[in-house]
Amino acid sequence: MTPNRLAIIEDEPVIRENLRLYLEAEGAFKIVCSAPSVEDFLSEIKILKPEQMPDALLLDIQLPGMSGLNGIPWIKGVLPKVDIVMLTTFEDTASIFRALRMGATSYLSKQTSLANIAEALKVVQRGGSYMSPSIARKVVEHFSPAQSPIHQLTPRQHQIVQGILDGLSYQDIANQLFISLDTVRSHIKKIYSTLEVSSKTELIHKTMKHNL
Repeated sequence: MTPNRLAIIEDEPVIRENLRLYLEAEGAFKIVCSAPSVEDFLSEIKILKPEQMPDALLLDIQLPGMSGLNGIPWIKGVLPKVDIVMLTTFEDTASIFRALRMGATSYLSKQTSLANIAEALKVVQRGGSYMSPSIARKVVEHFSPAQSPIHQLTPRQHQIVQGILDGLSYQDIANQLFISLDTVRSHIKKIYSTLEVSSKTELIHKTMKHNL
């Protein structure tokens, strides 16, 4: 089998070098680019020939400059067919689902052994998708009705969400519930995190979907 052309974006030099050495020694991979940031990666691939472009990319989230998550659209804009495999310490559901929605094909914890990282890349090379067991468990729990995040809201948070559904402003909600505007905003921030949404529109759509 022709070695899979692979790129790595990882800001920790030791981790980046260990990945490069191990994966190249595997024989199934050829590292065509190894960069500490998304910006450096996008700059470096400009000099690569079409036949040198990576088939897959190991991508960290916490990077200097642009984060890995914010970098996905930029990378996909240049390499629309590249398989992006997240390799990160971030295991929260918000990061997982944001990465998958934006085009990542797999999501690995940095606790994953080098051998399992290599196996995951081989699965991706064959057209599959791979997730670390801890990540896969969170995905399963996310789609379990009993684990619906709607049920994780506190009674006060339900009241605030209902106020938003009724079209009230944050100040109106604060007046209605006899709490401060800052308290409403603090609850909103927690509600967004719990429901894994980032806007009022997404909040309304999700709560109506679950018949709040």
